[in-house]
Amino acid sequence: MRRPVVRPVALATRRLDLLPLLPAHAEEMSLVLADPALHAFTGGAPLSREELRARYERLGAGSPDPATVWANWVLRLRGQGRLVGTVQATIVPARTLAELAWVVGTPWQGHGFASEAARAVADWLRPLPVDLLVAHVHPDHAASAAVAARCGLRPTGRLRDGEVRWESGDGRRAGL
Repeated sequence: MRRPVVRPVALATRRLDLLPLLPAHAEEMSLVLADPALHAFTGGAPLSREELRARYERLGAGSPDPATVWANWVLRLRGQGRLVGTVQATIVPARTLAELAWVVGTPWQGHGFASEAARAVADWLRPLPVDLLVAHVHPDHAASAAVAARCGLRPTGRLRDGEVRWESGDGRRAGL
């Protein structure tokens, strides 16, 4: 199967520039993602700068599954010019589905940046063969549940790896 030609492009919101993720972002992002509290719901621990660079290199190389596209962005706070988080979409065009995920560094949480970025990516997905948006949120993570809801997703009650699957309301990007 041929890999669909889908690549993340720079996006802009009212307060953020979403830049396609590069290995060079690892140095600053290792500081943004250094707080162990960011892993309270997902497990694991912060990656070192070198580990994060290697991860970003793997992400930049693309999914090993030719039917899946990885699109990843860093979030740059306009005005301050500093990185504050990431957002990603795992796109499966053959299934007309995209899974969204986001993380914002602890000092920048509570300001709506994750919602702003996730909605920008959801809007970017509109012209693609994507009818269903999905996110997986830990049942106790109220902030991420709020982001998913602001993207027009609703909890399904189905669990995967301890996280609730959220989907666009009617399977057709409802509310976006």
